[in-house]
Amino acid sequence: MLSWEYPPRIVGGISPHVKELSQELSALGVEVHVVTKATPQAPDEETEPSGVKVHRVDLPREPHNFVHEIQLLNQATDLRVRRLLEDWRPGGSPTIFHAHDWLSLDSARDLKYEYQLPVVATVHATEWGRNSGIHNEMSKYIHEQEYWLTYEAWRVIVCSEFMKGEVGRYFSCPGDKVDVIYNGVDASKFGFDATPEEIAVWRARIARPDEKVVLYVGRFVREKGIHVLLNAASSVLAEEPDTKFVVVGGGNRDNLERFARWFGLEDKILFTGFMKGAPLYQLYRCADVAVFPSLYEPFGIVALEGMAAGCSVVSSDAGGLKEVVLHDKTGTTSFAGDPGSLAWAVIRVLRDPSRAARLKEAAALRLKTDFNWRHIAEQTRDVYERVWKEFLHSYWADKSLWPVTPGATERAERLRVRDKAVAGAYVPKPEPSVAVPAARLSADEVIAAGESEDEERTER
Repeated sequence: MLSWEYPPRIVGGISPHVKELSQELSALGVEVHVVTKATPQAPDEETEPSGVKVHRVDLPREPHNFVHEIQLLNQATDLRVRRLLEDWRPGGSPTIFHAHDWLSLDSARDLKYEYQLPVVATVHATEWGRNSGIHNEMSKYIHEQEYWLTYEAWRVIVCSEFMKGEVGRYFSCPGDKVDVIYNGVDASKFGFDATPEEIAVWRARIARPDEKVVLYVGRFVREKGIHVLLNAASSVLAEEPDTKFVVVGGGNRDNLERFARWFGLEDKILFTGFMKGAPLYQLYRCADVAVFPSLYEPFGIVALEGMAAGCSVVSSDAGGLKEVVLHDKTGTTSFAGDPGSLAWAVIRVLRDPSRAARLKEAAALRLKTDFNWRHIAEQTRDVYERVWKEFLHSYWADKSLWPVTPGATERAERLRVRDKAVAGAYVPKPEPSVAVPAARLSADEVIAAGESEDEERTER
């Protein structure tokens, strides 16, 4: 696994995804090595209780911008993986590089061509989709990296049929090269036991006993649709005045709070700021409705978390959300970007508790099948097995440095890969011709520059 982030380093949704997937793959008997960026909060070399082996690498020098940081990370990743490969090469065990998003492209591509081993890529989101187009040189650079990731991969994994359409439209990636494997959720984190008295205490911190709680969890960026929810709030309150909107998220919320005051809703909208762990899970258990009004969403893990916590879920029909929240089956959907439609959906849930209960039960059942991490890991393992089988029957095996065909050792000696595992062989790619501030980018800027999705997980 090549991933620029891995717990305890969490910037976006890739980090928890890679961890959950790796753990379940290990439980299935797959030997998983994660190569990722170092963090002071964890050792450079670690074998987790699950059996996953984590190798954290330091940048060779201080980067001068975000793209340079990713290039340096790929350089360090390339060197660490080469050392692993040289330990494994004589045994010839099936070995595949799994690259997560464009941030791992350069090292995966160099290793692919040097060792003639296959790459599997997971595309978590697209630059085009995040920004409704490519509008500057930075976006162009990321877009091109995403294209090359899908081009170089033997198989491409995406999290929804919506994303399959995106990689087809934006990268001309053949549909028969793409596997749709949903994201998952560990429902046990959210479905903990709680007495009615405990829930009453938690609710008292955020709302009056007679108020119904509508919960939003996400980043304060346009694509997450927080402005749609705030515009819908007055319509909901006109019909259901005993309603409290609880907005959870870090970042700058000055404009949102000014809007609430201007609209006279400051007593009905509570901004909690950043929350994580047990306090956040308790909030989910207090909510009557969890609402996710995104304008762009490759999948929407946070909607799964709302379901896992036993909330009635209202979402927009943006992107992969409509595959996660099935209208009138596991939740209620509204038209993306339409405050009136969102208000209708929230009111419908608040006024029909028996329907809401039926949908919650159906959602809980679906979590155990489509969104179960063991099932997801089994699907991913099937992709690996397919790729390795196809690789062995391809001309790539004839040129591979892996001992799957005669002459592999001689080919490895000719290319001096053992020496390169010591000295390195990485050649950095050109940076985009755009002025980038010398200061390190913030987490929000990193996410906006190309990271994946998933609201509450991003905050965490």
